[in-house]
Formats: sequence, structure tokens, C-alpha cells
Amino acid sequence: MGILTTPRLRLEPYTDEHFDGLHAMNSDPEVVRYLSGVPETREETLAVIERTKTCWRDIGYSWWAFIDRESGELVGAGCLQNLRREMTPVPDLDCPLEFGWRLRRDAQGRGLATEAAIAIADFAFDVRRAGELFAVCHPENIASASVMVRLGMQDLGLQHWYGEDVTTCRIDAATWRGNADARKRP
Repeated sequence: MGILTTPRLRLEPYTDEHFDGLHAMNSDPEVVRYLSGVPETREETLAVIERTKTCWRDIGYSWWAFIDRESGELVGAGCLQNLRREMTPVPDLDCPLEFGWRLRRDAQGRGLATEAAIAIADFAFDVRRAGELFAVCHPENIASASVMVRLGMQDLGLQHWYGEDVTTCRIDAATWRGNADARKRP
């Protein structure tokens, strides 16, 4: 089921074993500042893991834990999921696919988000046969917006997703494949 590897990371679909690392990351106010803005409770982390396991089982994609291959520690998380117009926990399979990422504070600024995003997009385009992918972030989240630019995504400006206006970018499968050589350069 959906384990991906990169030079520095192993992306594993959420399991109960990821609870401690996910809760530590998602209860950090700085990590969730541009997401919900509210640190996650233990109960919320457990519920997210359960919903994620259900999505993997029912639709074949959802959230991955980013495991540092050297230390074995959970350093982040990322997803392939359907966008939602409002902030609801239930996926809307009629909405376009998006990929996203978050990192522990001490893992930020090292290129791990870009590395993981490439693996997730490759999975989306090559395994799931997606025609396009979106990515969204809070308008003030310069770090995530920079990842989107590095990935070669087209800036669509502000669009309404998750109940708010967010920076929205898009890339189609042909453009993704055409930019493969550029992504391999240091």
C-alpha cells in the first residue's frame, strides 16, 4: 500500500504507529499556523489517523508520514487528496486532486518538502493516472508557495478552498513529465 521512497525520506501511509510523531508535529502552533491555526488534540490526531486509514482502504490515496531514512524519525506529513470547498473532514471526490505537505520545525528549510512533493506527484500522475494536480496554501505561507514554484506549478491566484481564499497552483501531467529533467538538477 503506497510506500514511497526518496533519497532522504520514506513516505508511509498513516498507521497507529505514527501517532506520537504526528501528534507532536500537529500540536505545534508554529507548524499549524497556516493550516487550522489551532494545535491538534490527542483525540483529533487519533481521528485523523482513522479517517486516513479509511481513505487508503476505500480510495487508494490519502496522507503519508515522512520518515527520515537515517534517523527513523517522523519529520513531516503530506497528502494526495481531493480539495474541499469548505473545511470538512470528508473528501469530495468530485473536487480536483491536490497534494500538500507539512514539516516539523526542525525539518524545515532543508528541501524535504520539495523532495516529498515530487514523490507524491509522481505517485499521482504515474500510479493514480491523475490528469492534473492542485496545491493550495495560506497567502502568507511563503515557504509552501516557494515549493509550488520550484515544482513548476502555474499560479492561479487566490481561489476559495477549505472555506477561505488560498493561493492556488496547478500542474497537469504533461507539464509535470516535461519538467522531469529540471527537477533532477541540484
